[in-house]
Formats: sequence, structure tokens, C-alpha cells
Amino acid sequence: MAASDALLRIEGLSKSFGGVAAMRDVSLAFPARSLSAVIGPNGAGKTTFFNLISGRFKADTGRILLDGADIVGASRQEIVRRGIGRAFQVASLFPTLTVAQALAASGHARQRSETRKLSQFPSPPATEAAREVMAQLNLTRVADVLSSNLSHGDQKLLDIGLALMLQPRVLLLDEPTAGMGPEERWQMIETVQRLWRERDLTLIFIEHDMDIVFKVAETVRVLSYGAVLAEGTPDEIRRNPAVIEAYLGKSAQGATA
Repeated sequence: MAASDALLRIEGLSKSFGGVAAMRDVSLAFPARSLSAVIGPNGAGKTTFFNLISGRFKADTGRILLDGADIVGASRQEIVRRGIGRAFQVASLFPTLTVAQALAASGHARQRSETRKLSQFPSPPATEAAREVMAQLNLTRVADVLSSNLSHGDQKLLDIGLALMLQPRVLLLDEPTAGMGPEERWQMIETVQRLWRERDLTLIFIEHDMDIVFKVAETVRVLSYGAVLAEGTPDEIRRNPAVIEAYLGKSAQGATA
């Protein structure tokens, strides 16, 4: 797909903090309904990249085009309304609400941003959407558990659920398997793949586990020192000499395809 046809297109994106360049002239295109990984060493700019797309930071230069419209400078609420959702490496939850309440509150907030006529809280549509998300994420079993009392894995699932309640077209996942054991990591990734397919999402995830990246991602983008080092299929990235030297190491050539 040509860059001009991408649902999410990044053009010349740069960001500095105190004179230090965290993102340097990054240009990338993400086709609709694609599944992409962003990888790179610590300090490569991966989380800064997500922060810029989701509106937490404003780019110094460059454009972030969602369906052709530049969202640089838009409020975080407006960016969410336009269709970009994000789940964090550290789960961002409603600690005093149950799982069902937290999801319904997120959905209610989304609907309230679109109309001023909502009075009942949570609204019936938000409650129904919460039930659907809980079923999709296998969270119905903990619907009445306080968010703060969930296991680590369920907290990660809830954080993804909160993002899904905002009805994103583009979903950003920052290390969805962080802190999990091997079996739990693959269960999470299977869930992510299923959500991507069932919801027709354009899904971009940051991940350090190369076995997961090379098995799951359609396209891999590699950042190094805030710039794009390489992009391509998992096979191409695994064999890229610059990526091997900067990040993967020789052993990555034998990683599972």
C-alpha cells in the first residue's frame, strides 16, 4: 500500500526535550487493518513515538495524519474521538471501580464527548458495550472485582478493554506482555491477534520479546536513537545487518519465524 493510502501516516516527526532529540525526522505509514511491531533498544524513542501519536506530547515538527487529517496539536480527547486508542505498559486503571464499572465509565465518557444529552450514568449503551468487551477479553469472571485487586495479567487486559471502549480504529499497545510469564505472554498475544482480526483494528505494539515480534507482526519498524533504523517483514528485519548490530545480536537470526 502506498504511503498516501495509509490510515495512519507519520511525516518528518521530530521532538526534543531540553535540546536532546528524542525523535528525529521519523516518517512511517501504517495501512488500515495492519498489525505492526515497533522495536528497538531502551531509549530508542518507542514510547515517545506513542506519546506523540496519542497527543501526550506535541511534535516540534512534522505531521501525524489519521485518515488524511493532521492531528498534531489536537487535544488528547479529540485524538481519542477521531479513533486512536492506547493501552499502557503500566496499566492505567480506575482503582476504586469494579471491572464492569470501569469499562462502563470509559464508554460513557466516550458517548458524553459526542452528545450532551446523556443523563443516566452509566448509559445503557455503555453498559452493554462493557459486557461485550468483558466477554471478548475473558473478564466477565472478574466483572465485580475492584480494578486494584486484579492480577497483573487481568489488569493488562482491563487496560486494553478501557481502550477498546473508546472505539478506536488505531490501537497502540505499549508492551502488552510486560511482567508476564511465558504461558501468560502467549495467551495475551493470542488475545491481541484475535482483537485485531475481530475488530478490524490497525494495531501497533511495542515489544521486547523477539519470538513474539517475529511470529505475530506483519511489519516490524526498528527505532534507534529516535530515528527509523529499518522497516520490513520479520524475515527482512531478522537478517538486516544494521539491526543485528544495533539491537538483535547474532542469535536473532535463528529466532522462530
